[in-house]
Amino acid sequence: MAEKFRVLFLEEAAEFLDLVDPKAREKIIFNIRKAQVLNDKKLFKKLKGEIWEFRTLFNKTYYRLFAFWDKTEKTDTLVISTHGIVKKTDKTPMSDLEKAENIRKLYFRQKNEK
Repeated sequence: MAEKFRVLFLEEAAEFLDLVDPKAREKIIFNIRKAQVLNDKKLFKKLKGEIWEFRTLFNKTYYRLFAFWDKTEKTDTLVISTHGIVKKTDKTPMSDLEKAENIRKLYFRQKNEK
């Protein structure tokens, strides 16, 4: 099956993955790869506005990687992952939604300046 999009991990998202347990990291990467070929809201879900999240449950722990779409190139659809959290409650912290949105705005501002 062909990938529907590529995933780019910004520095903070990559650092988050480096810090989680290696088995959890494997599961997170596996789920992201799966989300690239399947439409599954359990794995990749729209949160608010332009912000999405990659979702992984591993060993009773919820991992979330925040992301947004970059469809500016006709041939290459990118999903940019901004940062990750270990989720302790059902509610997504507003501060993380705002952080992801601010990173999204900065990303496009810098991209448009090039």
